[in-house]
Amino acid sequence: MKKFFCMVLAAAAVCLTTACGLGESVSDANTLTIMGKETDLNKSYMKSIFRQYEKATGNKLEIISFEDEEFETKAAEKFAHGEVPDVFMHFHNADLNQFDVSDHFYDLSKEEWVSDLTDGALAYCQDQEGHLLGLPFWENSVSGCYYNQTILDSLGLKPATTQAEFDMLCQALSDTGYTPLCWPADGCSWMIQFGLDPIFADNPALLEKLNRNEITYAEIPAVKDMVQWISDAADQGWFGSDFLSCGWSDISPVLGSGKAVMTYIWDTWFYTDFSLDGKYSVEDFALMPVFLNTTGNGTYEGGNLNMMMVNKDSKKLDAALDFLSFCASQENYNTAFDGIATVNCFKGQTTNIQSPMVTDASVSIAANERVSTAASRIIGYSATDAAAAFDSLFRKKTDVAGCIKLLDDYRIAEAKKQGAEGF
Repeated sequence: MKKFFCMVLAAAAVCLTTACGLGESVSDANTLTIMGKETDLNKSYMKSIFRQYEKATGNKLEIISFEDEEFETKAAEKFAHGEVPDVFMHFHNADLNQFDVSDHFYDLSKEEWVSDLTDGALAYCQDQEGHLLGLPFWENSVSGCYYNQTILDSLGLKPATTQAEFDMLCQALSDTGYTPLCWPADGCSWMIQFGLDPIFADNPALLEKLNRNEITYAEIPAVKDMVQWISDAADQGWFGSDFLSCGWSDISPVLGSGKAVMTYIWDTWFYTDFSLDGKYSVEDFALMPVFLNTTGNGTYEGGNLNMMMVNKDSKKLDAALDFLSFCASQENYNTAFDGIATVNCFKGQTTNIQSPMVTDASVSIAANERVSTAASRIIGYSATDAAAAFDSLFRKKTDVAGCIKLLDDYRIAEAKKQGAEGF
């Protein structure tokens, strides 16, 4: 989650329609409709796979794009009117629940290409019953604590391997005048899910109890430990003095200038959004786990992946499945992802770039990585709601217990809205 923002990009080379009604211009039996966010559909690898498919098959793709900030609302309106595309692109997060997944989408578990998916990519795209919701055709990043190795070296400091070491590192950096951790509290929320992931990824039975409404966050000590740590870190100045006004566009200048030494983010960000105008470049950074006081050795989160989902009631079901098979072909996805900085989604992926930060931390990642769990597995979880609860905490409108209550209240209200059993 990480990991979805509104950016203005150039129009796609393929034909992108506006939010017209599906079927108005799609009379050709060989034309598939694909719906997604405008910025997602404009990714270079998406345009590449679209071009490859049309050239190789002679079939056409009609791309229905919505501006990012309107996507969830506009797409839901189309679904409500029965205008469901042949292929729908979405992340496996709380927003997906409004599209009636079990009613609308085909279970892809038995497709031939499934065996070529990496374990992490497969796990991300499965629901709790093990159904495969979509083909993960996307950047696969590793989220962790990315830190300025150059600054640490200059101060004689080392990266942390435990929560206790991380706390001492933050204090040492603060004592020398640096902001230890860039925490973009203005509109960014992925950091919170990183802390929740180990609690529930490591204890599936606890997740089931939460999702059956048999237990609340307030009854889970690790959740309190996380919220308390974040509250204390903010109070001690470890996030800096202006973190409440720090948003997505501010992360790069804060890190690039060296004002802040660390941030919780993902590797592909450094190749897509990190500015080269600052004092420091990507070569100055390295990777250690996220520490949010929920697991002693820290954690990394596997990629949040955009999935190609297939409308199971489509009149062009076979053609849609053939399109996914085309995308999952080793030759085709290697062409699309040539030169893209990403961890593999496919076992046969060879043309993508592996970030040195990730490869250098491979042993630590193998020991401490979890599949993204909070955003995709907790019923009623909303990144926006979680950010709102912490905003109240940061602005002293509530205390730690009140923040946890807000997290529970928002989650339960959303679960009820979804009609989740037990709520």
